[in-house]
Amino acid sequence: MPQRPSRRTVLTASVAGTGAVAAAGIGATPAGAVAVEVSRPPATTQRPTADLREILRELDKGRIEATVRRLAAFGTRHTLSAQDDPVRGIGAARDWIYDRMREYAAASDGRMTVELQSYVQEPASRIPTPTRITNVVATLRGSVSPERIYVVSGHYDSRCTDVMDFTSDAPGADDDASGVAVAMELARVMAKRRPAATLVFAAVAGEEQGLYGAAHMAEQFKARQADVQAMFTNDIVGSSTADDGERDPYTVRLFAEGVPTSETPAQAAVRRSVGGENDSPARQLARFVRDTADHDVTGMRVRVVYRRDRYLRGGDHIPFLERGFPAARFTEPAEDFAHQHQDVRVDADGKRFGDLPEFCDFAYITRVARVNAAALWTLAQAPGTPRGARIITSNLTNSTELVWERGGEADLKGYEVVWRETTAPEWTHVVPVGDVTRHEIDLSKDNVFFGVRAVSRSGPRSQVAFPLPQS
Repeated sequence: MPQRPSRRTVLTASVAGTGAVAAAGIGATPAGAVAVEVSRPPATTQRPTADLREILRELDKGRIEATVRRLAAFGTRHTLSAQDDPVRGIGAARDWIYDRMREYAAASDGRMTVELQSYVQEPASRIPTPTRITNVVATLRGSVSPERIYVVSGHYDSRCTDVMDFTSDAPGADDDASGVAVAMELARVMAKRRPAATLVFAAVAGEEQGLYGAAHMAEQFKARQADVQAMFTNDIVGSSTADDGERDPYTVRLFAEGVPTSETPAQAAVRRSVGGENDSPARQLARFVRDTADHDVTGMRVRVVYRRDRYLRGGDHIPFLERGFPAARFTEPAEDFAHQHQDVRVDADGKRFGDLPEFCDFAYITRVARVNAAALWTLAQAPGTPRGARIITSNLTNSTELVWERGGEADLKGYEVVWRETTAPEWTHVVPVGDVTRHEIDLSKDNVFFGVRAVSRSGPRSQVAFPLPQS
């Protein structure tokens, strides 16, 4: 029987748990990749199930390439461009995406529905006149816990150098036909399956003008008090080549905020007193992506960036964060700014500008889709994130008592307590505790961080819930 860690061995155990890359290729750097860090996989790592492996095999590079090229061929998809031209402008792109999503839904035996989620945006920043903004939303209803929702999106609007120029060509291949292609390919492959929870695949508009479409979608979820437990936006996931020509085809960045955007003063006071700046819902979501998608089956490394987004930039995950939903952004490893937000042109030195399909890496986009699929499908098949997780603080002791609420999933097997040193970025230890809602562990709550995750009978684990103090 393995020796239980004690308060006196925790630091040594944690130090011993880090070091060289693990054997069997898990976490190893694929050929040609830029190594970001060298460490063992997190203790919470989850290997793909048989059904997930099948999903990953079905993701089709040819279809992804065809989607990117078709969207770029609409000339411009600027939010202010024509909505009634059948061949050019955002309206033509909207209708094409809607038709394709409905084709995918036809294979779902009625489980997937597709809607045009529209509203009129009154004059505002970068919106000079009342403008209809429409999201294309495909919803695959869960078979076991349909109230639990996971969202994946890309934005189908585009822009050129002048953000208000809605007539010039703005093919938007990387930014963001690539992200739309990811969401659409996931919808196509998953429509034929029965996820336990509800999956939403969205192509949103108005991003370049100010995140308008995503804000509307997030507000609709909030208004009906929807249980959105995770949201991913894929924005600029089309190229593995940086502006200096350096390639990193096996890494994707995942931006995840620390201090929650929606944090209240009372929540901030608790965070300051107990820590947790690195344990926001977005950071737990990022850890979950590392646990489920950073391995040899996807062929990718997930580089988590401890920021909400890049400098001077923003994405469609932000409106979800503002409304208290866990959300994060996927983006290629190093951008080439000559091929985004640029007029299509050739300068005097022969350098080509413009966001054109020939600058995309379609094999790379396919691997990004695998990362999304691994995280999204595991989230949907696992139990929901445990609710009501608390650390009992009524007594001064050198042990830790944790409590939480039992989930209602039919295939719930039980729970695991996870922990790590306060300076460790990933969970280093997992303790199975069974189908209970209370557990005491012989480690000091003052010295380490704890979490709780749920386990299904079929194997997938939930996101980790970070417990708050309860006196």
